Amino acid sequence: MPNLENLKKQAKLILRWHRERHYPVAAQIRGLMPRFLNMPDSEILAASFKLSDAQEMVARQHGFDSWQALRTGLADTSRKIKKVTASPSKATIVNAEPQLFVADIKRSCEFFCKKLGFSLVFSYGDPPYYAQVGRDAARLNLRCVEGLALEQTVRDREELLSASMTVATADEIKLFFLEFQSAGVTFHRTLKKQPWGAKNFVVKDPDGNFLLFAGPAN
Repeated sequence: MPNLENLKKQAKLILRWHRERHYPVAAQIRGLMPRFLNMPDSEILAASFKLSDAQEMVARQHGFDSWQALRTGLADTSRKIKKVTASPSKATIVNAEPQLFVADIKRSCEFFCKKLGFSLVFSYGDPPYYAQVGRDAARLNLRCVEGLALEQTVRDREELLSASMTVATADEIKLFFLEFQSAGVTFHRTLKKQPWGAKNFVVKDPDGNFLLFAGPAN
């Protein structure tokens, strides 16, 4: 559960970035704040932006419509957690974002969005050199590079994975496969049951990155 004091610090940091004309924050503001949706980076950074705006932005990042709703939700959740759980004994990683190296951000985003059903979270640069795409809880960061990080022959021979994404049931992994098949995706490996009790398939993106999709066999 997010800590309210940490969220306050995040809001203040966003406000400072806006005041310092830190361009990456413009894309974040546009993606989360509807009134900035159709504004270019320069106009967003020149617009009036207060601490209350930054707090609203933080609230929206966590699924709330307003800062007050976020505070109320955190308080309610905190009370429920205190009743049923003890303090954790160690930190827990709740998310990971693989970074894929690509030659053309626009082409890569079109592949993920049109073929694999992802949505563009943000892109940065003119022309863009960094972007993030997401589907459900998965997030993939796309970084434009002039040359591939590894020779393609090595990647093909060793089947070096760039990202692995999982689903909870056997029905879902089949649905994913059929969805991608209908979209005309080229598979490196089609859906198959593995000896260790999983079903998976592998897609290769336009830059040769291998993407594994896996789920239970039964």
